[in-house]
Amino acid sequence: MVGSTASTNRQRLDSWKEIAVFFGRDERTVNRWEKELGLPVHRLPGTKGRVYAYADELTAWRAAPRNARAALPDQPAPFPSPETANARFTLIAGRQTASDLTLNSQEPTRAPATQSPAVRHSKTGWVIPALIVVAGFAFILFRESKVALNLAGDPRGGATAVTQGSSRGIVQASSHAHNPEAEELYLKGRYYWNKRTPSDLNKAVDYFVQAIVRDPNYASAYVGLADCYNLLREYTVMPASEAYPRAFAAAKKAVELDDQSSAAHASLAFVLFYGRWDVASAEVEFRRAIDLDPNSAVAHHWYANYLMTVRRLPEALGEIERAQSLDPASTSILADKGNILFQLGRRDEAVTLLKQMEVTEPSFRSPHLYLKVLYLAEGDYSNYLVESRKDALLLQDNAALAITTAAEKGFAAGGANAMFENMLQVQKKYYAQRLVSPVAVAQTCALLGKKKEALEYLQAAYDQHDDLLLSVEVYSGFKILRDEPAYRDLLARMNLPLEN
Repeated sequence: MVGSTASTNRQRLDSWKEIAVFFGRDERTVNRWEKELGLPVHRLPGTKGRVYAYADELTAWRAAPRNARAALPDQPAPFPSPETANARFTLIAGRQTASDLTLNSQEPTRAPATQSPAVRHSKTGWVIPALIVVAGFAFILFRESKVALNLAGDPRGGATAVTQGSSRGIVQASSHAHNPEAEELYLKGRYYWNKRTPSDLNKAVDYFVQAIVRDPNYASAYVGLADCYNLLREYTVMPASEAYPRAFAAAKKAVELDDQSSAAHASLAFVLFYGRWDVASAEVEFRRAIDLDPNSAVAHHWYANYLMTVRRLPEALGEIERAQSLDPASTSILADKGNILFQLGRRDEAVTLLKQMEVTEPSFRSPHLYLKVLYLAEGDYSNYLVESRKDALLLQDNAALAITTAAEKGFAAGGANAMFENMLQVQKKYYAQRLVSPVAVAQTCALLGKKKEALEYLQAAYDQHDDLLLSVEVYSGFKILRDEPAYRDLLARMNLPLEN
């Protein structure tokens, strides 16, 4: 958050040369790491190629299991001593609070690495530095105190057998004797992860990292960390471009440690699909997760959403109902069932379910998000605006809130067309600042009948690997484009079917 205590006094490196010096490598090497390994480098908006990076983010990236070996410098890097790292870790972990995720009306001091995912995920200056630094110093702590992670792909530790999987928490039994304290921390992390609010996901990351510190061979803790990052880009304003690389690294490590873990394969499937657009590999991993544990509510739940996105709707309903039967108390499963029902054309059932959830779970974002999409598709703009405002406030997203305010004023003054024109004007402003996805701008253009402009923004979304583009067929605003060759080609390049 701009202006938060955690974001002040950060060491900033203002060129490729300074970044290269930080690692003790040449500029070509660190440039390649950004392209191939997700090195967290940011670009200044309105400039041609100027970059910058934060030392704490680079440290965390280097310390992650996937990158630490590749990024080892030729000369000793400025790592803290074990005592310093331990003290810093304790201090940061103890002070990280929900205040780091609150709304702030100031302009951001740094730009995301890529365009951010839509109004749904639009960014207003995201910084959760303590999460990154906690993770970084946790991994540094292993290395400095010789709690070894095998980074060569030959992990130590016994195989894990999954005995129960649930979106309300994942419990595993293992032949590897886990540190009891690590297991307790893991269970606390799952408790907060299930709540799916910004502050609770923040706490969950902290608990999973602490579990890894105490037992670096504990696959479930890596799964928890991956699951947090998979959701942080949806339930907070964390950019997907920063969340998915971390989720992928943690999920891959979990699978390396325990290839028999259903939860690990489910997490990997999630990030392969949404983060990497690898439709075929994601299905393989989802099926592997379900084969390993047919009673995993998480695997059935996430596979259902995958099936909905690729428009295999009857299968999606079957999977979400299976997930619900395994975990009837899960609010996330219930909300996603409402979304799938709406996509199947069972509108009344969907609205009844989602409206009930709004009453019982007022701070849970998903029902508001799905009702917003539903009301927009139906042309019920009054209710659409009500849900848009609730969604923006729950997400703590200033850009989304500004767009909603403009939409409200336009609708009051001149109806639907004025609403969309006002929205488009503000969306373009925030898009130029890399705070709104091109998919959101494209949809508003399409709703105004501006096909050419809509297609240009969709192509931009493709070029930027915007994760919201996967759901393009879910949004009714794009129906006007379905006969356009450029739109059909876009879906084909993403291996997505065109809805009839």
